[in-house]
Amino acid sequence: MNERNFTAVTYFTIRGLSDSADLQLPIFLLILLMYVVVLAENTTISLLIALDHRLHTPMYFFLFNLSSLDILYTTVTLHKILAIFLSGVSAISFNDCMTQMYFYISSVCNEFLILTAMSYDRYVAICNPLRYAVAMSKRVCARLAGVCWALSFIEAIPHTYIISGHLCFKSNEINHFLCDVLALMKLFCTDNKVLERFILVESLFVGIIPFFLTLTSYIYIIRTILRIRSNTGRLKAFYTCSSHLTVVVILYLTIFCLYTKPTSMVSLDSDKLFSLLYIVVTPILNPLIYSLKNQDVGSAWNYCLNKIRIKLT
Repeated sequence: MNERNFTAVTYFTIRGLSDSADLQLPIFLLILLMYVVVLAENTTISLLIALDHRLHTPMYFFLFNLSSLDILYTTVTLHKILAIFLSGVSAISFNDCMTQMYFYISSVCNEFLILTAMSYDRYVAICNPLRYAVAMSKRVCARLAGVCWALSFIEAIPHTYIISGHLCFKSNEINHFLCDVLALMKLFCTDNKVLERFILVESLFVGIIPFFLTLTSYIYIIRTILRIRSNTGRLKAFYTCSSHLTVVVILYLTIFCLYTKPTSMVSLDSDKLFSLLYIVVTPILNPLIYSLKNQDVGSAWNYCLNKIRIKLT
């Protein structure tokens, strides 16, 4: 192939969700609305957990981490497309693109790990309740959360290193609304089989191992629940587990649809919708599924409102 068709880029242009001029304003307003909802819900949950000592339990500790993660990666991934809508400038520097991709990849990994830690918390609470205080002490929870964040930041380094060192691209236009690995791989002017195999192998450790750990936890949880003699107790336990399991299923289906198929089968237009589902819809659903239906969170909300009301009067 002629090297004159290749480009050593210093910046990329973000193509966005749609090329239609008539859809730009509705898309911008929709993304802005969803982003505000994500910030409002997850900030509220984080503040409630931080301010109310009754929520200083392992389950809510991990919910705090999950909400913080949702705020982080939603901001990292959506700030540029919102800025493009406002300014009309679709360019993003090479370094900024690599930074966005790094935090996006680490966020995906971190969500897998935090959900796995949460499944372990539910396993201990239901299967070994007498050991719960020791097995899920504050020190253990802090270490689990620290490992989740550290591993996720380490896991994103190889992707970023390989792509940042690949300076030869067919074009500098990214057919996506963010700097995604698959979208960038489509622009490579050389064979990307090595990176493709690396992603598939790494998905085994990042996605499949946490998936089986979560699945194993729920196998033991379900076995324990089925032994509960009280119908009310069984229904309550199943209801608690179903919320977490719903989020796990949505996350894994979305991510596996995105990253576990060969790049030759990738349709970036359809992958934009899967990415938007993961980046925006999942963080909106997480507080609703985990917290807003929970009586403890409702009590904490009333408690905080009463404190604010007392201070204002």
